[in-house]
Amino acid sequence: MSEPLLTARGLTKRFGDFTAVAGIDVDVAPGEAFGFLGPNGAGKSSTMRMIAATSPPSSGELRVLGLDPRTDGPAIRAQIGSCPQQDNLDEDLTVEENLLIYGRYFGLPKAQVRARTEELLDFAQLTERRHSRVEPLSGGMKRRLTIARSLINDPQILLLDEPTTGLDPQARHILWDRLFRLKRSGVTLILTTHYMDEAEQLCDRLVVMDHGRIVAEGSPRALIAEHSTREVLELRLDVEDHLEVAGLVEGIGERAETLPDRVFVYADDGDAALERARARGLEPVSALVRRSTLEDVFLHLTGRSLID
Repeated sequence: MSEPLLTARGLTKRFGDFTAVAGIDVDVAPGEAFGFLGPNGAGKSSTMRMIAATSPPSSGELRVLGLDPRTDGPAIRAQIGSCPQQDNLDEDLTVEENLLIYGRYFGLPKAQVRARTEELLDFAQLTERRHSRVEPLSGGMKRRLTIARSLINDPQILLLDEPTTGLDPQARHILWDRLFRLKRSGVTLILTTHYMDEAEQLCDRLVVMDHGRIVAEGSPRALIAEHSTREVLELRLDVEDHLEVAGLVEGIGERAETLPDRVFVYADDGDAALERARARGLEPVSALVRRSTLEDVFLHLTGRSLID
């Protein structure tokens, strides 16, 4: 096996008396797409800042590309790309100028920056907009430009903080395609996300974080197999509050979760669970049998919705 590009052991970040990251262990292999999943305040962003060598660890061990962020910050930052959650492009410049000027921050020769800019304009599907100012571009175009800019130094690792937040479905899928191409070319992706479908699409492995700790780790498929059932039955009943019927759905599947507006029954056979529900006198207004997702895993592990 290749040596990990990122290794963390007992990694901790404190802000005064508050512990944002509470001793996590992580390994990320070359060419892997690795995700940090969790609600706001789980410690994802604090972890990403430590990896990016912009915030020093309070304790524990962290190695990025074999280097220590405490002492080798500039060397690490020169070899990674970082795409923040909010686009921070210079909107008074053109698309092309944003790439050219950013490339000079790394001390790259002008000829190399120009060649790299041509490659990235094509990669981001922005060649025809190269002379356009940034301000009137769509959200999807700005996001693709931000990612392209983070690749100007040809990094070994690309850090992506909530890469598709605020984008419409079409723009998200275009961006997923670009990131998949990056991974296929050998770039290691480390990302945070609130979107379960995004994690399933992009991540080879991920960790679920809650209150600064890792509560689960594995591939999307492995996490679903370990922490959920094959299918989920969603029931809506003709009642004011579904909590009134919580007792009636117990035992229909492996477990049940009752919310005010619906009931989730976790079972390997959703259709059989629906028949058992009807046998108990429950006639749903609507019933949906679907496969389990990472969101079901997340709710089971943390007990709250994904977006705070």
